[in-house]
Amino acid sequence: MLLRFTKMHGLGNDFMVLDLVSQHAHILPKHAKQWGDRHTGVGFDQLLIVEAPSNPDVDFRYRIFNADGSEVEQCGNGARCFARFVLDKRLTAKRQIRVETKSGIIELDIRNDGQISVNMGAPRLVPADIPFQAPEQAKSYQVDVDGTPVELAAVSMGNPHAVVRVSDINNAPVHELGPKIENHPRFPARVNVGFLQVIDRSRAQLRVWERGTGETQACGTGACAAAVAAISQGWMDSPLLIDLPGGRLSIEWAGPGQPVMMTGPAVRVYEGQVRL
Repeated sequence: MLLRFTKMHGLGNDFMVLDLVSQHAHILPKHAKQWGDRHTGVGFDQLLIVEAPSNPDVDFRYRIFNADGSEVEQCGNGARCFARFVLDKRLTAKRQIRVETKSGIIELDIRNDGQISVNMGAPRLVPADIPFQAPEQAKSYQVDVDGTPVELAAVSMGNPHAVVRVSDINNAPVHELGPKIENHPRFPARVNVGFLQVIDRSRAQLRVWERGTGETQACGTGACAAAVAAISQGWMDSPLLIDLPGGRLSIEWAGPGQPVMMTGPAVRVYEGQVRL
């Protein structure tokens, strides 16, 4: 059978989006891995699946697969593309949408200027909720990586993140340290790793090594986690701007227990079909 899909991106973090509300198919991890290959498939960072909700209080269900076939809990740039997709495909006429994810419910707001704001919910900072192995909650932790101590913050935005502050984003050891922290035994579900350079109290630069994908052009949940870490440790103030290789995100967070608000663009690239 042939399945219609849309290729989209949020700041260069690219997605294949499948509508399984009007189309019917059973997608397996092997399909995501096959289509995610940039040489022999469609090529993407994540596969996003739009499904009918199982919860009557929400509008849609949202599933996410990495290019290696692993299913993950959350994707901020993908959430913005999800909102643009369901509106463009006339799956809804609403401009404020509630979406069920593997990690909980998120709220999407499609603004008149084309930007999309996402209520990502409150960050989880308790180690067991991230999950991260530590005796107690702290603003930062020291982790041994090949005998070298690395200072990092640990935050869950529905998916786990480690945030490492660096002095020079261009020379940050993303490809050396990223996979080692991703697979560190203190992160039992693996972890996304953000490398953050603070420019001033309202602006920072970020590169993210995403679990199951590698370095991406942008990571929405990574930007949210970096903002939480920077505000918690007194480096920055809300609202703030985070520049990623693919572009800029605006983040707001009022403090513990409060939701993180992320605003940025979502772009449609092309339409296509794949054979299942």
